[in-house]
Amino acid sequence: MNRVSKWLWGGALIALGVVLGINALGIVDVNIFFPGWWTLLIIVPCVIGLFGNDSDKWADVIGILLGVALLLACQGWLSFSMIWKLALPTILVVVGLSILFKDVLKGKVIKEAKKLHGKGGEQEYWATFSGQNVSYAQKEFDGCRLEAVFGGVKCDLREAKIKKDVLIRASAVFGGVTILVPDDVEVQVVSSSMFGGVTNRCDNRGESEKKKIIYVEATCIFGGVEIK
Repeated sequence: MNRVSKWLWGGALIALGVVLGINALGIVDVNIFFPGWWTLLIIVPCVIGLFGNDSDKWADVIGILLGVALLLACQGWLSFSMIWKLALPTILVVVGLSILFKDVLKGKVIKEAKKLHGKGGEQEYWATFSGQNVSYAQKEFDGCRLEAVFGGVKCDLREAKIKKDVLIRASAVFGGVTILVPDDVEVQVVSSSMFGGVTNRCDNRGESEKKKIIYVEATCIFGGVEIK
C-alpha cells in the first residue's frame, strides 16, 4: 500500500467514524444506510486501488463500473436485468482494451523484459494443491519461474545476491505467488490477468538510485501475485 492509498483509506475510515460518532451523540442524523449503500463496499476499494502500486488497474475499472451500475439500479435509475445483460459484454470490452493498450502503456517495460528471455536462470518452482517456500539467502539470483495452481509459492529474495537485471515469470491460477524483494532494487511488472491481479507493494520512488531491476511477468487467473 503506497502513501496515496494509505491517505485515502485513512480518510475514508476517519470520515465513517466521525459520521457514526455524531449520529450516536444525536448531533445530526446522517443516514448512511441509503438504498444501495452496500455498493460502496465495491466502489470505494476499487477507486482507492486505482491509486495503488498495482500494475494492472483494469480489475479496479471493472469493479467501479459494476458498483456504480448496481448503485444506480438500487436508486431506480437502471434495472437489474439490464445490468446482468450488459455485465459480460462490458467485461469483455474492458479486458480487450487492457490487452490492446498494455503494450502502449507498458511498452518500454515489456521490451526490456523480453530482452531477458533465455538469459537468466531457468529454475522452476511449482505448487499444485500445496505450498512451497523458496529462499535465495546469500545465493546469487538470476531469475526463475514460479507457478501456483490451487496452491501457493513464496519466493524470498531479501538476502539474495542480485548482480544484474533479472526476470521472474509468475503464474497464479486459483492460487497465489508471493515475492519478497530487497530494498535496493526496482520492480517493474507486466501483468496479464483475468479475475485476479498483481499487487506491487514496493516503493519505486528514487529508481535512479537503485542498482538493479527485477522484471515480473505475471499471469493471474482467479489468483494473485503479491510483491513486497
